[in-house]
Amino acid sequence: MNADLVALSLNWHLLTRLGEIQILLPFAILTFYLLHRGAPQSLRAMVWSAGLLLATALTLASKVGFIGWALGSPSLNFTGVSGHAMFSAAIYPALACALAGAAPRSPGTLRWLPLGLGLGLATAIAISRVEVGAHSPSEVVVGLLLGSTVSASLLLDTVPQRAPRSAWPPLVALLWLALGPTHAPVFETHPLVTRIALALSGRNAPFTRHEMLNQVRRP
Repeated sequence: MNADLVALSLNWHLLTRLGEIQILLPFAILTFYLLHRGAPQSLRAMVWSAGLLLATALTLASKVGFIGWALGSPSLNFTGVSGHAMFSAAIYPALACALAGAAPRSPGTLRWLPLGLGLGLATAIAISRVEVGAHSPSEVVVGLLLGSTVSASLLLDTVPQRAPRSAWPPLVALLWLALGPTHAPVFETHPLVTRIALALSGRNAPFTRHEMLNQVRRP
């Protein structure tokens, strides 16, 4: 039983790595390239990337606001938007849609299928953040909703994608998806966000989830 629990924990930690920025950044670049190549006249790549930048700014602001100024919600156990959940929901569904347009013999009628597959992976990554103790359910739900809004912008574009059909983009994406969790270097963004929050707020130490919840429990 203990061995099964250890194996499950390792699987959650491997899955949660798929939401790290160093793994998602190459996917974001590939997504932008495929969207831009497929239908530049629709500005779909620009709209998607602008939405991603805005969602990134909101996520960063929520984290800095809590660490530096204690702007959170004790009742929801909310200390900031989950970056893993947001980036996964913004990038993986968009990547799946872009790959569907670039893959050989991809059926153009199944427009919702790649979006659903990407969102399913993003949801699994969001769940892993709760399982590894990195975030509360409210934080990953807000991250999923914010990221999904970015991906949903692709559905507003009625111009069909005309990306030249090629086998290499799906193969490269699958290879990185398989090797990234075990081979990509670990890069912790939280210490950097903490330094930014402390520099802006003037605090000597970051405000923590433990402090927030303790303040509510005190009589």
